[in-house]
Amino acid sequence: MQETSPPPIPGQSTAADRVAPRSRRVRISVNESTAPAAPAASLPISTPSPDRGQPNAAALLDELRTALARFVVLPSEQALDATVLWIAATHLQQVWQHAPRLAVVGPAKRCGKSRLLDLLTETVHRPVITVNSTAAAIFRSISDEPPTLLVDEADTIFGSPKVAEKNEEMRGLLNAGHQRGRPVLRVVGKEHTPHSFATFAMAALAGIGDLPDTIMDRSVVIRMRRRAEGEQVSPYRTRRDSPSLQDLRARLGRWAASVSEQALHLEPGMPVEDRAADTWEPLVIVADLAGGTWPERARTACAQMVTAEVQAEEDNPSNARILADIRRAFAATGDPESVSTDALLYRLNSDPEAPWAEAGRGGLNPRALSGLLREYSIRSGNVRMPDGTQLKGYTRAKFADAWKRYCPTVHPDTGSDGSRGTPAK
Repeated sequence: MQETSPPPIPGQSTAADRVAPRSRRVRISVNESTAPAAPAASLPISTPSPDRGQPNAAALLDELRTALARFVVLPSEQALDATVLWIAATHLQQVWQHAPRLAVVGPAKRCGKSRLLDLLTETVHRPVITVNSTAAAIFRSISDEPPTLLVDEADTIFGSPKVAEKNEEMRGLLNAGHQRGRPVLRVVGKEHTPHSFATFAMAALAGIGDLPDTIMDRSVVIRMRRRAEGEQVSPYRTRRDSPSLQDLRARLGRWAASVSEQALHLEPGMPVEDRAADTWEPLVIVADLAGGTWPERARTACAQMVTAEVQAEEDNPSNARILADIRRAFAATGDPESVSTDALLYRLNSDPEAPWAEAGRGGLNPRALSGLLREYSIRSGNVRMPDGTQLKGYTRAKFADAWKRYCPTVHPDTGSDGSRGTPAK
């Protein structure tokens, strides 16, 4: 690409005192695996002014996209677009209110996770590579001009409950650093003087298996997989290939500096809400500033990838899966006012696609069900059956608030055979 003469680089203040918190929202979108990409007309797009040089910026993002695709196969076109936008967003960290994580996860080794991290190392803003680093070392490396943390082999930090417990401070650091203005306090020196350390920094974490839920919830999730037969990539050689990637990094940095004031004040229309919107907003702003086809592609990637993670959360029994399955159980029996514990457990344990039949010897039992629902403040009680008898069970009203908060995408309608409802459109 022919490079144009860059504008002068303005002073790069942190702008922390000028960034206002964004409003909180609830995620709504469509299912990636069953629905087509939303048309451009259905996605709210904030169109930039024509004087920002968008054609050059769009071409720069296209060039970065081509460079990434040369060396690694990402799971979808949307994942590739999201990775490009995340890289570009690292060069504007001084204006963001939230620092999205990039969770590069896969079910096994040799899925391309480390190779993608190699490419991030050469293209993100101020990379700080960490492998088995302590939380203290990491937060001491974060300054008012945030670096980009690159954490490889994250499964060695969070891979098992016992190991994760030892690294609870690291998880807290990564959670706190997602939002500006969440420092950690430590005593330093012989006088044990309290000192505040910054935590705000974008971070990419690569590892086998999912990261802790609180980190995944703050991440743009890239679910890597092994290359299929016929999927070809070029071998990556640092000395040969890094100069061209570093040239891209330099041009991204110059462009980011030229649009930092505009990025600070943009509030784009988003296809998702709540924390997902906080996490994806920097990527969408970058796309709006770049122009071309990027605004539409960014929102399509956001809607589809967020929905895929919502579905994955429903399928995970440690999260809201139990609520979604109980919602289907009520709907399958005509949404009665109450259901007995035995009847509810029968439906849960009879679902061949659900994990409850394997929850223990004989499947999920009343005590285990009570434990799963306790964290949502839902408890069993005496309920009256249609024949007038009283049994231990649950009323539908007790689930209403939890259903609205934790599984809004599960459509309540199911067939008379108890088949699953479809995600809400």
